[in-house]
Amino acid sequence: MKPNTKLFLIVMLLLTIMFLWNVMLYHKNADLVRVSASTITGAKAMVVMDVDSGRVLLSQNKNEQLAMASTTKIMTAIVAIEESKNLDELVKINDKAVGIEGTSIYLQKGETMSLRELLYGLMLASGNDASLAIAYHIGEGNLETFIEKMNQKAKEIGADNTQFVNPHGLDAKGHYTSAYDLALITAYAHKNDDYRQIAGTKRMQITSTPDGHNRFLLNKQRLLKSYEWAVGGKTGFTDNAGRCSVAVSEKDGLRLVTVVLNAPNMFEDSIRAFDVAYNTYKKTELLKPYQFIDSLPVSDNRVELVKLYTEKGFSYPLKHGERANITIEKELPEVLTPPLKKEEPVGKLNIYLGKDLIFSENIYTIESVENVELSNTIKDIIKKWFYD
Repeated sequence: MKPNTKLFLIVMLLLTIMFLWNVMLYHKNADLVRVSASTITGAKAMVVMDVDSGRVLLSQNKNEQLAMASTTKIMTAIVAIEESKNLDELVKINDKAVGIEGTSIYLQKGETMSLRELLYGLMLASGNDASLAIAYHIGEGNLETFIEKMNQKAKEIGADNTQFVNPHGLDAKGHYTSAYDLALITAYAHKNDDYRQIAGTKRMQITSTPDGHNRFLLNKQRLLKSYEWAVGGKTGFTDNAGRCSVAVSEKDGLRLVTVVLNAPNMFEDSIRAFDVAYNTYKKTELLKPYQFIDSLPVSDNRVELVKLYTEKGFSYPLKHGERANITIEKELPEVLTPPLKKEEPVGKLNIYLGKDLIFSENIYTIESVENVELSNTIKDIIKKWFYD
């Protein structure tokens, strides 16, 4: 056999192997997607959501209204953080916060502690007493005022299947959320620097009790230890809600929140959900920051074209093959009419996945554009003033 023929056969063999390998990977990922809905979790409800775009990557009974136990405290925390002017302000513990049932950081009557420490007690040790101390403080002594703020924030976020009647999550009639809503709430909260730092802390020592006992807090979200990419979360349990977990992770530029409600194996289910999502979706850049978009003529027939750009970049989690379903449309006039300011919006850029609009951004001028007639008139006046 000639050397050239041998080389050709070797190349063809390698290409065949590579093709079969890619086919195998494709089917493996497809199998992961098919498996996810039915066998990934024993939870009553589950959602995996991309924090940045809000895209739901995996779900099961995502809109079912369910009790959520101490994952309630995610909303308690973000409302307190946003309402407070200073997280280091001292809080005098309301007597009604002392001795509440369930998990506790053992607050005592007459004690003072910073709001920041109470938030660590809330999110790490899941202190029900901490939740009430925070609520009475932010509500200026009125618990209902704080709960109203929680429900108002839920509406603002778009959590339409959520209602709070307390700040701690103990079983109560009319206290519920959905896996989708809880993912929305968590994604919103996780964009706040203070919340993100507190929710991602594994351990913290706060002010000792008045009688000298140390308060050493450990985060009950075990995924912070057992899952390499976990960066925050909250757990909860009541007889009615069962075991509930919210976890946030970051891997390969993709930041995900996984919610499982009434899940007997909440940690294992959460890890499986994360793994399926990361194996199936990849963060894909669709628009660069300050990307050039187009150049348009000006209505006064000047020679130069005006350059246009978008300010924000945009990335989106896509499955294998979905990139082909992305379309980018520009809404622009045929010509621009001066005068135009620098960075003035003149149109829209829309990005679609199939028929779904997933991103919309203004298109801006790079530079200002003067009205030539007005500019010439001003020049004529100046010439006449100085030279006539």
